[in-house]
Amino acid sequence: MSGETHLGKRQGRAGRPLALVTGAGRSVGIGAAVVLGLARAGWDVAFSYWTPYDARMEWGVEAGAAEELRERAAGLGARTHAVEADLSDPAVPARLFDDVERELGNVTALVLCHCESVDSGLLDTTVESFDLHYAVNARATWLLIREYGLRFRGPHGSGRVVSLTSDHTAGNLPYGASKGAMDRITLAAAQELAHLGVTCNAVNPGPTDTGWMTEELKADLVHATPLGRLGVPRDCAHLVTFLCSAEGGWINGQLLQSNGGIQ
Repeated sequence: MSGETHLGKRQGRAGRPLALVTGAGRSVGIGAAVVLGLARAGWDVAFSYWTPYDARMEWGVEAGAAEELRERAAGLGARTHAVEADLSDPAVPARLFDDVERELGNVTALVLCHCESVDSGLLDTTVESFDLHYAVNARATWLLIREYGLRFRGPHGSGRVVSLTSDHTAGNLPYGASKGAMDRITLAAAQELAHLGVTCNAVNPGPTDTGWMTEELKADLVHATPLGRLGVPRDCAHLVTFLCSAEGGWINGQLLQSNGGIQ
């Protein structure tokens, strides 16, 4: 795990809460949109990414993406910190919080955008792939939320946890199953962290255009969505930013669909 810090123009400005966003390794991803949305809304933002995951995906590693995201967030007035972190390692969540606290302070909002996602079905999923999906999507979620709950120091009612989930099942078995486990962990946290004044919600962004879709799939999704367009990262980021705001504080323990009404 390695980290880099950029202190923006308003370093040390009083009143800017701190968010930790996981899985922000690509400029076109939902994680990056969330980082920028929160920075625009007045948050300082730390984020994690893991380039070996991108390296084995068809889109590959986006060179300089973390640096570019830090610079863009800093341009919006945020202090930023980027950490490369392998969340399949159970020791990493605690180290990630140590790193972020040392550089920027206590975390007020935790937004979980990280994932392991490899298409495979009931008959062809390997045990190794199944276990890795659960390590990243479920176990790391639990460990990150646990660290957050143990360390939370914000005013009562200010804490936020948001996890990004999926309703995929057939043909994407280990991803969908492990995201289902993530949902349950997040909804349990809404009850178990209530004494801290922390809200916890899961958001399903639906199919989102981050560069992975074929043209045929895009056409099918546009046809299936009442609004007649594809979902884009900022759509989900708008909801996450609202949930993290004071105005979103009454929404708790929910699995929210942010998918344009796709059928």
